[in-house]
Amino acid sequence: MKTKTLLFSALSSALFGCASVQATDSKMSSAAPVKVYNETLNPRQKEYPNHLGFNDLHIQAIRHLRPDTNDIHDPKLQTVVHHHCKAYDDNTLICLMFHSGMKDQDKPIGFEYIITTEQYNQLPEEEKKYWHYHQVEIPRAHATFPDLTPEETAKILPAVNETYGKVVYFQKPDDKMPLGKPYIMIVQDMPEQE
Repeated sequence: MKTKTLLFSALSSALFGCASVQATDSKMSSAAPVKVYNETLNPRQKEYPNHLGFNDLHIQAIRHLRPDTNDIHDPKLQTVVHHHCKAYDDNTLICLMFHSGMKDQDKPIGFEYIITTEQYNQLPEEEKKYWHYHQVEIPRAHATFPDLTPEETAKILPAVNETYGKVVYFQKPDDKMPLGKPYIMIVQDMPEQE
């Protein structure tokens, strides 16, 4: 019976993201939930169960879509790309990227992988060209944190500034599904904005 109780506890935790459950000889008791997210990078973490696996730091930025021309007024350079990010224990973030928001039927068109300066410095030199430094790029991309208060933004910005991002697209914004090869967007090579 004790083995079945332990197995049930393990499966419940794996399937439903429950707080750790400890078995005793006659009953099960729940431990207090432990925050398992980075409170600096996700100050408004949503406590979704682990089986959903995504929380949300919302960042909006322009200069994240490949323009059709080299003109600084190309509409794609001005398109706001919504980043919905999850922070991980290793101080990385993964941001799903949407060019039209994140309503019920909007599909991501790519993702941005974000790492710390220390992690960036460990990359091979050949790899570093694909990454952009956020202290430079955040002002250039007019990046905002629309769901945060000014106080929360002031707290999070120093941490985000000291990160690097790599943008990978698997779908063009106007395509109905992913067609062709995924590509890396080298954000720092985009035309400057005013």
